Amino acid sequence: MKNLLYNGILILGLIGIYFYNNPLADFKSDKPKGIQFFRGDWNEALQMAKKEHKILFLDIYATWCGPCKKLKSRTFSNKEVGDFYNQHFINVSLDGEKGQGPLLSNEFNLRSYPSLFYIDENGKLVQLISGYQDSNDLINIGKSVIAELNKKQP
Repeated sequence: MKNLLYNGILILGLIGIYFYNNPLADFKSDKPKGIQFFRGDWNEALQMAKKEHKILFLDIYATWCGPCKKLKSRTFSNKEVGDFYNQHFINVSLDGEKGQGPLLSNEFNLRSYPSLFYIDENGKLVQLISGYQDSNDLINIGKSVIAELNKKQP
């Protein structure tokens, strides 16, 4: 009887660990207080970046990727992240295995999922970050990219 109880606790623990590392994520919608992703195509996003003189923040994900799900459900839904990224960037999120995702994955040399690309208004890669980032890290990376581009401008 004790073995059955221990096995049950072990199984529940493993299930909990799995769902913590692989949360449910709806890649097609955004949380109201988090990052709001542009829903048009890539060329429209580039045009918007030029018009607004903003950097493009491009998230390329895979729906099966655990760290991608964590980014979507935890980091991208964070209010502070949303406030910062919605103000300073044109945000685009694409499935790396569908639509324009494979083309941009090749163009910007995707190495792993998730990959976060910072691209200037002319379509040139400024910085590539791979892997899961928590809210503070993502804000700090964004500030660093902005500061670096501001140094280069006359």
